Amino acid sequence: MTSIPILDNHSYEFPPISTALDEPNGLLAAGGDLSVDRLKEAYRHGIFPWFEDGQPILWWSPDPRCVVFCEHFKPSRSLKKTINKGIFEVRIDSSFREVIEACSMPRTYSEDTWITDDMITAYCRLHHQGYAHSFECWHEDKLVGGLYGVSLGSFFFGESMFSTMSNASKVAFVALVNRCKSLNIPVIDCQVTNDHLLSLGAEEIDRENFQELLESNLQDDVVIDLHRGKWSDKTGAY
Repeated sequence: MTSIPILDNHSYEFPPISTALDEPNGLLAAGGDLSVDRLKEAYRHGIFPWFEDGQPILWWSPDPRCVVFCEHFKPSRSLKKTINKGIFEVRIDSSFREVIEACSMPRTYSEDTWITDDMITAYCRLHHQGYAHSFECWHEDKLVGGLYGVSLGSFFFGESMFSTMSNASKVAFVALVNRCKSLNIPVIDCQVTNDHLLSLGAEEIDRENFQELLESNLQDDVVIDLHRGKWSDKTGAY
């Protein structure tokens, strides 16, 4: 691996994201910790941790960046039909740890997971301080899908999603977009592009444009309350 900066344990300062590697795409630095203050500083600059057990903490800022512009988002006709059937109940922040633990489970295509025990602990701390949130799909009082991410200023940074029932994570994502729209949060960061995100209306922008979005939407340390407790989205109003 090409040499990258090692973070100072006594400082939360990160290298400029313009110095991130091209290969592997976006690798910026290693080391440091997963404290609330360091994570907040990372997200403010478009940086996120991503590593596996046995690796040092690795920090990334890829180029291009995958995002969803909430005002452009339109759920598919089939997804609208699913929502209108009222199959799922959507809740916010009712089972954050359960969501992140479900997201950490190995996928069918890989036995590895980047959501380590240390990551779970760190994001639960962020959640307890009001910065991390879960959007959950429940069916017959059982958690069947959802997502979690970090909210800072007028920006939502999506981290991961899971589904054990068809369309559950997509319905949770629609709930997230609708809530962001209602709170004038214009952008959801999806980090790295994949087919599932593209099916949800994600698009790629270059790192410079992403940094401009950060600067215009993270001008303070306001914590937007995305709503704690139970919240249903069964209106089907689009």
